[in-house]
Amino acid sequence: MKFNYYIYVFVALLFVACKDEPYEEIPGQQVGEFQNVPLNFNVPSNFPPLVYDIEANPPTETGFELGRRLFYEGRMASDNVVACGFCHIQEFAFTHHTHIISHGVDGALGSRNAQPLHNLAFQNEFTWDGAAIHLDMQPIIPITNEVEMNETFTNVIAKLQAHPDYPRLFREAFENGEINSENILKALSQFMVMMVTGNSKYDKFSRNEGNVTLTANETQGMQLFNQKCASCHAGELFTDQSYRNNGLAIDPQYNDIGRARVTGFPADNYKFKVPNLRNIEVTFPYMHDGRFASLDAVLEHYRNGINNTENLDPIFQQTDASLGISMTDEEKDRIIDFLKTLTDTDFIFDQRFSEF
Repeated sequence: MKFNYYIYVFVALLFVACKDEPYEEIPGQQVGEFQNVPLNFNVPSNFPPLVYDIEANPPTETGFELGRRLFYEGRMASDNVVACGFCHIQEFAFTHHTHIISHGVDGALGSRNAQPLHNLAFQNEFTWDGAAIHLDMQPIIPITNEVEMNETFTNVIAKLQAHPDYPRLFREAFENGEINSENILKALSQFMVMMVTGNSKYDKFSRNEGNVTLTANETQGMQLFNQKCASCHAGELFTDQSYRNNGLAIDPQYNDIGRARVTGFPADNYKFKVPNLRNIEVTFPYMHDGRFASLDAVLEHYRNGINNTENLDPIFQQTDASLGISMTDEEKDRIIDFLKTLTDTDFIFDQRFSEF
């Protein structure tokens, strides 16, 4: 029973940050004329099929631009400052760089590290515990959470209606032209759906593009990764999208029970969604609570730091009763060499997703 999810949906239905520069009208758009140009959504050839029903909310030029504006719009929060882009910074693959846990309105502290935003159209569920089962619903959580944006949709709608640009933006993005919760969420999804990262060195090598080759160290690292890591970080998304307890010591300050917060099942205690590893080089700190500052520290955890906590995933329990994944210092270095090939600078510096 995903009670958290339904609570957030109920909030959104019950209550039916930012660039302030003047809005620039799209060429060819005339007052009173509904005209919207579809965007091309290209799935990389090495990627799995889409999960998001893109035909139900097809990205368009004006819908995407509206979503981008809303993503960086401080008025989405109660303090008119903390936008989505406050905790999801593009240069770091849309994570909250250097922050162990994210900071919300008035300096409020959450309990989890901000996840990267990319390849969301290929994912089944969202957040560390899977509280959102649809991308359109995911923004409800941070917008209404008191330690994140701490706002209601009633207030957000009123602020956007009073803004000099947004009434026109919504008219151009949606046929009914309404500033309502449905259109706000759809616009944000159009922006996030287009966040596809699939042009890293690894991708070019995998697709045999441009005569790109991996170095000897990177090749060895890929082989080691496939042996030691790919059981969980599987496929081209580098996550099997499951929920697992990876043996982290329980932080008594938060005692975050993870997936069980959504399902209510004790068997899900301390399980968190397996994160994707794309752009992992720039998304530090790591783990759901940001406890590890470096990739070396992450791999050291898997080598020597596994705790036999409740519901520890069997994959970390060896036949000789020892815990963890065996690897030498050199093997750790080679795996890190490979992980760095997953950095997609084309995505990280793509001006389509920037605030300005």
